[in-house]
Amino acid sequence: MAKLTGVAAAALSFASVFVCAQGAQAAPCLDVVLTGTSGPPPYKGLAGPGTLVAYGDEANDCRSVLLQFDVGRGTLMRLSQLDIEAAQMKAVFFTHMHSDHMEGFSDMVQMYWIFGPAQTTKLDVVCANDAKTETGMDLSCRKFVAHINDAYELSGETAYRKAEMKGVVDPAGPVAGLNLITFDPKEEPQVVWSSGDVKVSAIGTAHIPGSVAFRVDTPAGSVAIGGDSSNRIPAPPRKTSSSDELEAIAKGADVIVNTAIHPVLSPESGASTPPPVYYRQSNATDLGSMAQRAGAKVLMLTHLAPPIGASMQGTVRIQGGPLSAADYEKAARDGGFTGQVVVGGDLARVRLPRK
Repeated sequence: MAKLTGVAAAALSFASVFVCAQGAQAAPCLDVVLTGTSGPPPYKGLAGPGTLVAYGDEANDCRSVLLQFDVGRGTLMRLSQLDIEAAQMKAVFFTHMHSDHMEGFSDMVQMYWIFGPAQTTKLDVVCANDAKTETGMDLSCRKFVAHINDAYELSGETAYRKAEMKGVVDPAGPVAGLNLITFDPKEEPQVVWSSGDVKVSAIGTAHIPGSVAFRVDTPAGSVAIGGDSSNRIPAPPRKTSSSDELEAIAKGADVIVNTAIHPVLSPESGASTPPPVYYRQSNATDLGSMAQRAGAKVLMLTHLAPPIGASMQGTVRIQGGPLSAADYEKAARDGGFTGQVVVGGDLARVRLPRK
């Protein structure tokens, strides 16, 4: 092989350094952030249920694609603490139609319209098709999105905004800036949204009609988000309180996020919790078992019942006194989980790949 001249060697050395620098800049990363962990009742200033999934690379702090899963009260306040605005959102996903998971969406829609790119780029909103309930009525994400601005329309606020911000906001109004994407939940995972290297899948779950769990796959890692998913068998005897469908879609995921109820509230332990309330949630111990079977590295417990430090869960007094984060972690460990347990507080974060 011919010996390189000093100039050629220097050029090759520079090229190598440049390629390595480019590679370092392009290293993909994924943030999973709990944007709200309370609910349904507000507690100690915690925001309502929601999870931010942010994908990008180390150079842009993982912020190429921002996805919000559920939008509880105060979501934009929590996002603002991360220096994220509604205008930066790529898509919003709803796990189910319960108000505590939806309350902050109106705020997001208004801010996207007034300060975002609504005239040129629509905000994707992804959720299940209308679901028939046992009462005969529909739970409808489609109608929720279509009518999200009705109060402002009827009050005249929207018309006034259009007049005072003529040429700035879309004259068609806030809802025109939304792109609704609905799907029929299935028993097997299906891709419901994608953008570049990011793919989002969904699977039907039990909690209320139309409930779903999501999974986000990226080159940096994957996260499964169950919402309030629980087992389809609504009460004992059953193998587990956790969702078989969430377990299926979470298989091999790095992170699992799910609502958790603590076993201290179990009617079987003498708690006065109404059985239908307790048994339609996944308890922390069963979630630990499920996460271990699924092979997850991290289990994030959110939307905690009871909240940490609370002496009551609604009208139910906590036996033995308020719980700590250690109590929730112990419950998950009792289920056999050996990975990292994150007991949800607002803005709790996990970054992938894990260092």
